[in-house]
Amino acid sequence: MNMPTDIAGTIGSRRPSAAVDAHVNRSSATASGLSRRGRWLALFVICFAELLVVLDNTVVVVALPSVGIDLRTSFSGLQWMVDAYTLTFAGLLLAFGHLGDRYGRRKAMMVGLVGVGVMSAGGAVATDISQVIASRAAMGVFAAAVFPATLALIMNIFTDAREKALAIAAWTVMAGFAVAIGPTAGGWLLEHFSWHSVFWMNVPFAAVALIAIWLLVPESKGSHAGRLDIVGIALSLVGITALVWAIIEAPKHGWMAPISLAGYGLSALSLGSFVLWELRTPAPVLNMQLFRNRRFALPALTIAVGYFCLFGELFLITQYFQGIREMTPLQFGLHALPFAACIALGAPLALLLAQKIGTTAVLIIGLVVTSAGMYLAGQSKVDTPYFGPILLAMILLGIGIAFIQGPATESIMSSVPLDEAGAGSAVNDTTREIGGTLGVAVLGSIAASVYTTKAKPAIDAVPDSLMNSHEKDFASQSVLSVVEIAKHPTNPLLAQPKAHLIDTMKSAAVAGFEVGSYATITAALLTAVLLAIFLPWKPATGNSVLLGWKD
Repeated sequence: MNMPTDIAGTIGSRRPSAAVDAHVNRSSATASGLSRRGRWLALFVICFAELLVVLDNTVVVVALPSVGIDLRTSFSGLQWMVDAYTLTFAGLLLAFGHLGDRYGRRKAMMVGLVGVGVMSAGGAVATDISQVIASRAAMGVFAAAVFPATLALIMNIFTDAREKALAIAAWTVMAGFAVAIGPTAGGWLLEHFSWHSVFWMNVPFAAVALIAIWLLVPESKGSHAGRLDIVGIALSLVGITALVWAIIEAPKHGWMAPISLAGYGLSALSLGSFVLWELRTPAPVLNMQLFRNRRFALPALTIAVGYFCLFGELFLITQYFQGIREMTPLQFGLHALPFAACIALGAPLALLLAQKIGTTAVLIIGLVVTSAGMYLAGQSKVDTPYFGPILLAMILLGIGIAFIQGPATESIMSSVPLDEAGAGSAVNDTTREIGGTLGVAVLGSIAASVYTTKAKPAIDAVPDSLMNSHEKDFASQSVLSVVEIAKHPTNPLLAQPKAHLIDTMKSAAVAGFEVGSYATITAALLTAVLLAIFLPWKPATGNSVLLGWKD
């Protein structure tokens, strides 16, 4: 579904088509000199760097219960441990994608890998949750330099259409596989070491990736003029941060409390100003004209919604297996393997189907299947058997995400000129990360609100001689406290009240997960309807316009 160069030039750049062609040729000159073996070796190394960046977030999710118990962290603290990384990551992807296009994509990737390794070491020696969150935020900054460069380098290294499709499929499989395999990798580490190990593992991996990229991956860059859009970067980062902060802290302050409303207002003002600024500045960090192209805008929305579902569900299901089912991290990781397998197998199948029946049909199938998986996951109870609705929910969610990720990425990257591959990759990655960040924030906060409302009365009724105020506060905010309560020695006379309290807490958490799942189902199905109405069902053949959008 590659878009002709003249169409891409019209929608993606203010330059004439001939100029775009010239820039494409210059951007590809270095990469095109690689042998076939060299191209595939470069792809392997690039995918390894991609694995490091994506795997880190899912491994850390598995460590949340261990960190929460060890550092006595609230539910919102655990959310920030995930979202501190994704916030800086998502907020700076556009900037680093743009910088990579200007000054060199390999250079940006190497700088990012050095930073990820150093900041991971900082997280490994952290002694309180604020230090962990700070190190995670810094890791996100440097990871933002790595990720856009991966896909942009692939687009420049592989100039043959068939090889490029295979390379994008490999990139897609690795991204999905890294998300899915994280629970098992994290579980194994936590089974044998402390939670600090999930940070230490990044250091040698980053060093190996750095050396391999220096030796095997060619440099490429685009041709750009104009100053870096500092104002646009700042506005986008403030807008995203304010929105996620308001959502995460809403259960504590109140969803409609003045401080929450102020957060929503600041976010709306900043993001609205960002759009207006990007439309007027001569050298925008994000070319807003790209969103006039339906094959760019709607797949980007689809990726955001898909990862909203994926990361939100992954965050909640970690609490379910380790808090409600009281599994060890490794047990949880092994139970998540079918999910990993479905993504790994489904991603290449999705790209093949997209070539046969079209991207639109495959994306809609992916959203509907994802909705079915989220519905089954939301209906799970405390004693629901794994081999049944839970396993089926994981399979459906894995297939659904696989059907979304690859075809949507291919559509996005085919809609931008090669000279702006880093910026296009950054948009693809930014929508993914914003969706994932909001998934953790929204679903986590909904679940926390429902859980606290239902569990707090029972927890407050426990005599102070059995639970102090700090323990009650922790138990009221996180179902992970069940692990400690269950292990704590108890007078036999209090065994029945203790069991009743644990059952109440688990039931309250399950109720919160169910309400949260409805948010993902609604988002996925509404997006499927939008695609069915507005996204072309046939490959691009010209500059047809609908509602001001270019085909």
